[in-house]
Amino acid sequence: MEAQLLEGKKVAEKLRTQVEREIKEYAKQLMMPPTLRAIELGEDPASELYLKSQRRAAESVGIKHETTTLDSTASEADLIGEIERANRDPKVHGIIVQMPLPKTFQVDRVLDAIHPDKDVEAMTTSNLGKLVIHKEGLAPCTARSCIRLIEETGIDLFGKEGVVIGSSKIVGLPAFLLMIGKKITSTICHTGTFKSGMLESHVRRADVLVVSAGKPALIPGAWIKEGAIVIDVGINRVSGKTVGDVDFETAKKRAAFITPVPGGVGPLTTMTLMENLAQAISLQLKK
Repeated sequence: MEAQLLEGKKVAEKLRTQVEREIKEYAKQLMMPPTLRAIELGEDPASELYLKSQRRAAESVGIKHETTTLDSTASEADLIGEIERANRDPKVHGIIVQMPLPKTFQVDRVLDAIHPDKDVEAMTTSNLGKLVIHKEGLAPCTARSCIRLIEETGIDLFGKEGVVIGSSKIVGLPAFLLMIGKKITSTICHTGTFKSGMLESHVRRADVLVVSAGKPALIPGAWIKEGAIVIDVGINRVSGKTVGDVDFETAKKRAAFITPVPGGVGPLTTMTLMENLAQAISLQLKK
């Protein structure tokens, strides 16, 4: 039998209903609609597409979405100043800095200017650090979406073997930490694993596999363990088609569950951003 598809759009719709209910309750407590503010430097076409996606998702659950656009010539200090103004504004409940930033900017310094309780993309050192010690906080949206899709299978994850391929702080590292939090015995693979020739052996033992390497068909279907859960985060363009990091056609013959690309993790990520905003408001109200 072929693998069951884990479709992000279906899960996102269930999540949307939950988030809309929470936002409605928070709006009553705040006596205003919760506000998400995106700050961008100039206008980038890819960034504009993400902004439209954010705005659509926000409006669907009752969140007010604002965009502050600084001149493309603005300095790093100008950008940090704008972030700090949003930090101080009680009417702003979540802050996003749109990427990419100029190569001369210190990205970590810019992101760390966001107050941790308003850091809805969970990219500050503070929020990433909380993941390490399993302390209440926000988690990066794509990594959190991966875990939600894994949980959608209904499989008991306790003690399962988990492998994450890719160690970025946006997806791989936080997904690894979240999996540990679910008591999945986890391994994270990176360029060192690939160069040592050990990648295949790690993949073959994975009951739960999350792949976020950005390399099309990096993982052959023959490597997939029978009955595994496969979460493919990769988005690659090959001969005019969008494909993942896993060879989908062969992998689906061995896995029990697999995400399609496109249509898997992607559609869930933006709604998870709204879920993070709801959690951010909860943290702010507690203080």
